[in-house]
Amino acid sequence: MPRRSLPWRRANITHVSPAAAVEATDVRKRFAHIEALAGLSLSIYEGEIYGLLGPNGSGKTTFIRCLAGLVRPEAGRLAVFGVAPRVAVSAGRVGYMTQAPALYAELTVDENLRFFAALQGIPDVQRRIEESLRTVGLLDRRRSVVATLSGGMRTRISLASTLLHDPRLLLLDEPTVGVDPVMRRDFWAHFRGLAGKGVTILVSSHVMDEAARCDRLGLIRGGVVLAEGSANELVSRAGTKDLESAFLALAEAKA
Repeated sequence: MPRRSLPWRRANITHVSPAAAVEATDVRKRFAHIEALAGLSLSIYEGEIYGLLGPNGSGKTTFIRCLAGLVRPEAGRLAVFGVAPRVAVSAGRVGYMTQAPALYAELTVDENLRFFAALQGIPDVQRRIEESLRTVGLLDRRRSVVATLSGGMRTRISLASTLLHDPRLLLLDEPTVGVDPVMRRDFWAHFRGLAGKGVTILVSSHVMDEAARCDRLGLIRGGVVLAEGSANELVSRAGTKDLESAFLALAEAKA
């Protein structure tokens, strides 16, 4: 699928200032003696797929949980569509897909989605369930008990449940971990399709080969963003041949 040309990248439109879906300035969060976020700053624009790329323990999940309103930063400024994260979540503008599928194994796919739809007060439930399942290619498995599904299918159902209320910001915490290459390709086709409809997507990952699929990347380590840009821009800036080497070079430069 061809990559969409984002408006702020077009050379002949220099006056466009894209609206920020997420703005973080010097965000800090500590858990006991561990400083999970140590002054993280970044901006994510509406309709953009932004990749938060870094090793385990770098602060990716903590930052996403802050955006989902589950963790309150101790310092700094954090806004989602111009308001506090919990306000944006309460307004139904944020969808959060966790690393592990958050599903009830003894229920059917349809029963799971109806439960989540009821929690969110979604009208026209039948239509939204069908649309979400069609997006992830599992409409024909809506009557299946979740326990009988493969791990990859459960991940897709988790994505469908996240899409039920039609969020404008989608938070995906390592969504393709344990997913086979074909399904990973299909997931990214879903993500690109959603971005094409104006949905802003934040994807966390430590898999370098997924980075080129994002419009922009934030390289994170130790709770701070080391550098931002497209994969090609970061490789060029670091003077390396690939993104993994660029990450290492930029991390060492910041050390």
